[in-house]
Order: sequence, then structure tokens, then C-alpha cells
Amino acid sequence: MSKLTLQELEKTLWDAADILRGELNAAVYKDYIFGLMFLKRMNDQFSVEREKKKEEFVSQGMDLEEVEMLLEEPTMFETFFVPPAARWEKLKNLTLNIGPELDKAFKAIEDEPKNAELIGVLTTANYNDKERVPDKKLSQLLLLFDKHNLAYENLENPDVLGDAYQYLIKQFADDGGTKGGEFYTPREVVKVLVNILKPQEGDRIYDPTVGSGGMLIESMHYIKDHGGNDRNVSLFGQEINLSTWAICKMNMLFHFAKGADIRKGDTIRNPMHTEGGVLKTFDVILANPPFSLKNWGVEEAESDAYNRFSYGIPPKSYGDLGFVSHMVASMNQKGKLGTVVPHGVLFRGGSERKIRKGYLKDDLIEAVIGLPSNVFYGTSIPAALIIINKNKSVERRNKVLFIDASQGFVKDGNKNKLREEDIKKIVDAFDKYEDMEKYSAIVELELIKENDYNLNISRYVDTTEEEEEVAIASVINEINNIKQKYVATEKKLNNFLKELGYETIK
Repeated sequence: MSKLTLQELEKTLWDAADILRGELNAAVYKDYIFGLMFLKRMNDQFSVEREKKKEEFVSQGMDLEEVEMLLEEPTMFETFFVPPAARWEKLKNLTLNIGPELDKAFKAIEDEPKNAELIGVLTTANYNDKERVPDKKLSQLLLLFDKHNLAYENLENPDVLGDAYQYLIKQFADDGGTKGGEFYTPREVVKVLVNILKPQEGDRIYDPTVGSGGMLIESMHYIKDHGGNDRNVSLFGQEINLSTWAICKMNMLFHFAKGADIRKGDTIRNPMHTEGGVLKTFDVILANPPFSLKNWGVEEAESDAYNRFSYGIPPKSYGDLGFVSHMVASMNQKGKLGTVVPHGVLFRGGSERKIRKGYLKDDLIEAVIGLPSNVFYGTSIPAALIIINKNKSVERRNKVLFIDASQGFVKDGNKNKLREEDIKKIVDAFDKYEDMEKYSAIVELELIKENDYNLNISRYVDTTEEEEEVAIASVINEINNIKQKYVATEKKLNNFLKELGYETIK
């Protein structure tokens, strides 16, 4: 039997979206599709494991009835246990009251102690909402997913499910516009950050605004692609949106990241990754926090129990440096971080200037990178990346590298997109750490201090085109040539007019 390819699975997922499109917007219907895909995958994998156990017990001469009883014991299974109420064979042919049965199935899975990692993950969507998802639509979805066996053994390669899941997340971001962008960072931007920070096997990696988990997953890919064991890494994240948190948890499991510690809650008001009353610290931190969040938690910051705002408290209406402050406090002594920020963070005055000054005086900022405009889903404004390193190499100390990558992109529908060569150029410029005309500049802290701690990239990287100098003598020559041509032409015309007996031109 041929194995399931990524293209086949992507088509199925797109067909599932087509079934729900029109009834719901993308920000809502993604939850239903993700849930059903996870349920089918879980059932298919459970069936494989169950069949293997059955064969094993029967080969040992055990009575069939006794075997069936043993196979209903959750502790017999290595991964998750699917209780009878959630088994695909029971659900796939339902035609009436499908929503309540699916809700019961998801609850039964979460209620099983063996499945503790899934608590709260599968019950975020309400399938028993006949106005949003009538039985007819749910029946179509069940029949659609029934076409494929999603057990790992039936996939063309181990990454098919994870890649298809990432594909679907991106499609929902495209469809959902601003809403979609809340949980999805374009993969090209993620690749830039990961390739700059270079996570390694054994690292503790953290994303405090984790969204659907793309930064953590790309970190695993990077480790694997560079010869490391991508399972030997500790992943941590926190997400405020319940539905997005559930998507992230499923995404982690599809990418073999069982055990990733993804918490739900407000990172500023209630940081969840703590130990002994202090923040956990990490080797690598990556994030794309919400841009210029208004109600970010300034009141809580003023009496913060974790001492995260020692450089200053960001303004009430701009939460950007609130998230950066949390990240800086969460770095260990050799830690590094990369985060997306709007450009205002680089030059605004007041408390933001004070925080920048503190970071610069402590020599934490390694690089500032300007990205093209209209790259992100939530906004068309250009953003920047700030790279912070608590353990800068000797040659990088007391300096900041500025990179203007704002012109390196290709149009992609109504968005701009970084190409592979654009990503490579940014990463190479960071790694080589050298001045490149109209692209990058290494700037001493003393000069930044003279500029009042302003980190606006255009102050340090001159991208203006010089106007071509025009030689005055050549302009005069050209004028004289035209004049001579005109005089010669006038003479010829007068001779012609004379021959015809007309008056000549005065």
C-alpha cells in the first residue's frame, strides 16, 4: 500500500477548510479541523499499537477474551490511550447528534489519567453548536478524514503530519488576516531568528508568546539539520489565548515534541515558568510579542515580584519592552535572545530610552536588524529584530551591529516575503560581523551614546543613493551641438524657401 504524502494530506486539509468556509471565519473553523485531525491521528496510532500488543499476547498463548480485557487497560500503552467513547470506528458513521458525541469523545480522552498531557487541549472547541457546525458538515469532515490512515507507519516520512499541520496553520493565517497573524509568525522570519541564535542539542529554549509554536519547532529542525539530536532539547512556552495554546500543544505532539512544557496564561501578569519563586532561565529565547500592546500590565510591572523591570518600566500604551524585559530577566548567564519589535522601540524617548540606555550600558545588545514592511499578518508596518546576548564574544563587545534588510524581499500576493537569498544575506552579515556598504555597519557604543541611545537603523546604515555628478563642460558642449544643428537647419530651410519664392525666416 502506498504511503501518505504531504501533498495528499495538504489537499485533504484544504478540502476540510472548504467544507467549513462560509459558515465560519478562519479564526474559528481552524479549531474544528485541528481537533478532528488530532483525533484521527491518535486513533490510527492507537490502533497500530493495540494490534501489536494483541498479536504479542495471543502469541504467548493467552485467551482471546483475556487479551481483549488487557487491551482496555491504559497502562499497557506507551503513548496515549483512546477510550471506547472516542474510538474512530464508533464515530465515523454517525449521522445525527454528531457534535455532542464528539464533545463526549474529546472529554473522555482528557479524563483518562494516562492522557494528562492533553488536559484542556481537545475541549477548547464546542462541536455541539449546530448553527456553526451542523451535523451535515461534521459528517462530511468525518468521511473526509476517514480516507487516510494517519499512523506514523503509514506516512511517506515522519515529518508529513507536522509539515501538513504547519501548512494548515499558515493557510489560516492567510485566511484570517490580522486574527490569523496573532498566532503565526511567517516562517522566513522565524528562520532568520533561529539561524542567528543557533540553538544546540541540550539547550533550554523558551518562547514567552509562543503562539502555535513555530519558533520552538524551527529550533528543533535547526538542531537536527546541523547534526544534533533534536529530541535532546528542553522546550518551554507560554500563550495567553486558550485556543492558540491548544493548537500549540497539538503542534508539538505532531512534531514529536512530547514533553514540551507549554503553559497557558498571561506572561507579564502571571509568568508560569518559575521555580522556587524565581523565573526559570534559558539558553535561547525567541519571540514575536504582540506589537505595541496597550493593556499589557503596567500596574503589575510596578510591583513585580520577579524583578523583571530593573532597567525601567515601559510606558502604559506600549508593551513592547515589557516583553523584552521579561525575556532579558529569563536569560541565563550565557543566554541569548532574538525578538521582533516595531521600529518605535528603537528611538522613542521617555522610559523606553531609559531601558535602551540600560541595555547598552550593560552591553547586552548585539544587533539590530530592519526587516521589509508588510511581512507580518497583523500589520503592514516594518518591524525590526533585536538580538541580545549576555555572553558576547570579545570582538563584539561595546559595539552593536546594524543591518538594513528592508529592501530584500519578493511580492507574495498581498504580502512581502523574504526569499532564501534574503535570509542567507541577513544571517551571513550577522555571522561575518563586518561593514557592508548600504547594508550593515558595526557601531561603537560611544557613537550610540552621542546619539542619545537612539538605535534607529538609518542613523548608522546609509542607504541613500548618491546623485550622479554631471560635468558642466559636457552640458555646455551638448547645448552648443544642438545650437549648431539648429543654425544649419535654419540655413537649409531659408535656401529652400528662396527657391520657391517665399519669404525667408527672420
